[in-house]
Amino acid sequence: METVFSKEIQDGLDRARVEGMRKSSRLRVTVDGQIKPVLRMWKTGFAMEADAPALRGFVDLYDGSIHLFQCLIVTSEEEAGERRFEFKRATAVAEKPAVDFERLDSAPTALIEDTRGATADR
Repeated sequence: METVFSKEIQDGLDRARVEGMRKSSRLRVTVDGQIKPVLRMWKTGFAMEADAPALRGFVDLYDGSIHLFQCLIVTSEEEAGERRFEFKRATAVAEKPAVDFERLDSAPTALIEDTRGATADR
């Protein structure tokens, strides 16, 4: 059985759902030095409130203070009180810089200094 609500009731339900997601989400997007809240995120994009600006281009996606992704995004659609954005590219942010060589498992992890008479040879 499908329940159909009037437009006013459906709008109120959508606003309440968006408000609940906004309060519980720690996700944020920074663009041009401004921080905008994100309601939810999925594999191929994320959603913000419907009154969010139609963003396009590079943004940084954070979970609280943790930098998750550098993203290239486009505005997808607006539905049910949300503006949805799609990732054209989402690059995970690493804590260390990338290396351009292979690290062997058998490679030494530190240098061991020989202190057994290093002054006796002089």
